[in-house]
Amino acid sequence: MKRFVISVVNAILVGIFFCLMVMAAPPMPDDLQMVQPDPSLPKELAGFWGKWEGNLEFHGRTEEFYVIVEKIDEGKASLYTYRRDSGWVRYEGIVSKEKGQYKLAYSGRSGWGQVTLKGEYLELRGPTSATLRLRRIP
Repeated sequence: MKRFVISVVNAILVGIFFCLMVMAAPPMPDDLQMVQPDPSLPKELAGFWGKWEGNLEFHGRTEEFYVIVEKIDEGKASLYTYRRDSGWVRYEGIVSKEKGQYKLAYSGRSGWGQVTLKGEYLELRGPTSATLRLRRIP
């Protein structure tokens, strides 16, 4: 009986450890260079800058999705996106202002996206027209 209890406890601990490893944020890109936005930049635009995470529903499964806006100015932005199956992908984005709202659009080998700032959230719309809501992380 004692051996059984020890085996069950070990299995539970391994399961918890595995879940924590899977849920951990990925390591940052090697060439990441976070550049603070210029203080003269409108706060609605400077608000895009930083690290963001959210959950992506894809083919019946949920996975964490990350966006890092490392640099931004009135015309362009440098950003990364992360999915477990493709890793970090770097993009150069175009900044625009439509109907009084700033937008950041990007495209590349792994797809395209349009990012808008909605209060304390970043909303990303991709090729499937699904909207992903991301929250700021430290």
